[in-house]
Amino acid sequence: MNVLSALIRKDVLIFMSDRRALLLTLMMPIVLGAFFGFLFGGTSASEAGSLEIGLVQLDQSDTSLQIAASLKSDTNLKVRELTQAQAQAAVQKGTLSAAIVLPAGFGEAATAAFFGIQKKPAIPIYYDPSKTATLAMLKGILTQHTMQHVSANSFNGSAGQKLIDDSLNKLGANKNPENEELRQFLRSVKKFQEKRQTQNQSAAAVDANADANPEPPRQAGLSMPFVTQDQALSAGPKYNGYGHSFAGMSVQFILFMGIDAGIGILLIRRLGIWERILTAPVSLGKILLARALSSTLLSFGVLLFVFLFGMLVFKIEVAGSWLGFIGIGLSFCFMTACFGLFIAAFGKTPEAARGMAIFVVLILVMLGGAWVPTFFFPDWLQSATLIMPTRWAVDGLDAMTWRGQGFDVAVPSIAVLLGYAISLGGLAIWKFKRE
Repeated sequence: MNVLSALIRKDVLIFMSDRRALLLTLMMPIVLGAFFGFLFGGTSASEAGSLEIGLVQLDQSDTSLQIAASLKSDTNLKVRELTQAQAQAAVQKGTLSAAIVLPAGFGEAATAAFFGIQKKPAIPIYYDPSKTATLAMLKGILTQHTMQHVSANSFNGSAGQKLIDDSLNKLGANKNPENEELRQFLRSVKKFQEKRQTQNQSAAAVDANADANPEPPRQAGLSMPFVTQDQALSAGPKYNGYGHSFAGMSVQFILFMGIDAGIGILLIRRLGIWERILTAPVSLGKILLARALSSTLLSFGVLLFVFLFGMLVFKIEVAGSWLGFIGIGLSFCFMTACFGLFIAAFGKTPEAARGMAIFVVLILVMLGGAWVPTFFFPDWLQSATLIMPTRWAVDGLDAMTWRGQGFDVAVPSIAVLLGYAISLGGLAIWKFKRE
C-alpha cells in the first residue's frame, strides 16, 4: 500500500508542478462552460430576447395597417419596416431572423377569404434557414393578429360591409338553391353589421357631447380564446443553462486529461523509462492501478473545482443527491483514466495515438450532449447516443444538479460508466501483459 500511495503521490506532484498547464486545465472548462451556458439560456431569471423581424407593407388597407400596428405592439417582436429588397437582403445576411410581406390587396382578399367566397391570399415570409425554429413561432403570432383584425373588419369594417353587399348581389342573380344557406348567412351578417353601426354612431354622439376629441370606436374581432400559464417543472431549482454547460465542458476536458495521461506513458516508453520502472520490485498491475487512481483523483479534483466556481459565480446547485453527484463524477473520472491506459496500451507512437484519441474524444463529446443538449437531436440519434459513456455522464450530472433527482437516478449512469471503465482497463492490462 505504501508503494501504491507513493506512485500516486508522485503523479500528483508532477501534475501540480506545471503551473501553466494546471491553470489552463482549471480555467478552460470554466470559460467555455460560461460561454455555452450563456448561449443556452443562462439562469432562468434572465428574460428571453424578442424576435427581430422585418415588415414589408405593400397594402394600405385598414386591415393591413391594423395588422402592422398590432405586430409592432407585440412584446415578443421587434419590427423594422423595410422595402422588399431590404428585407430579403437582411434575411440573407442573417441580420434578421425573418421578414413578413403584406402584399397589395391583402386586406380585401383576406376579408373575402374569411367567408370562403374566394381563394385565400398568401403572405410571403422570408426566413433564415439556420433559424427554422423561429418560423413556427412567427407563424403563430402572425395568425393571432391577422385573424383578429381580418374578422373585425369582416363583421364591422367598411370593407366587410361592401363585400357582403357585393356577394348578396351576385348571389341574388344566381338562383341556384345550393346558395340559399350562404345567402341566409350573409343576410344575418349584414343585419349584425347594421346593428353595430347604429350602436357605434350612438356611442360616438355621446362621446362628442362629453369630449371635443372623441376616439373612434374600437372594432373587436376574433381573438385567441385562451391564455397560457407557463410553468417550468423540475424537481430542483429553476433551469440553469450554466449547470448543463459546466457538466459538458468538464466531461470534455477530463477526457483530454485522460489523453494526456495515456500519451505520457507512451512518451516514457519511447525514452526507455518504462522498462526501468518495470524492473522495480513492483508488479505491473500495481503500476497501472497507481496511474489510473492518480489520474482519477486529479480529474475529479478538476471537476470539483469547476463546479465550485459555477456554484459561487453562476448559482449552479446540486439540488439532487450529493452522493449521486460524487458517484457519477468519480465513475466518469475512473473511466477516463482507463481510457488513458487503453491509449497507452494500443497506441504505437505518441503522435499517432494523440491524433486518433482527439478525434474519438470529439465524437464522444459531440454525440454525448456536451456541446449541444441531446434534446436538439433527432429522435433516432437521441436513442443511438445512449451507447456513448459521455451521454450517461452529462445526463447524470444534469440530473444531480438542476433537475434535482435522487440517487436512484444516478445508479444507471454510475453502472454504465464503471462498465466502460472495467472494459477499457481490462483490455489495457491484457495488452500490457502480452508485451
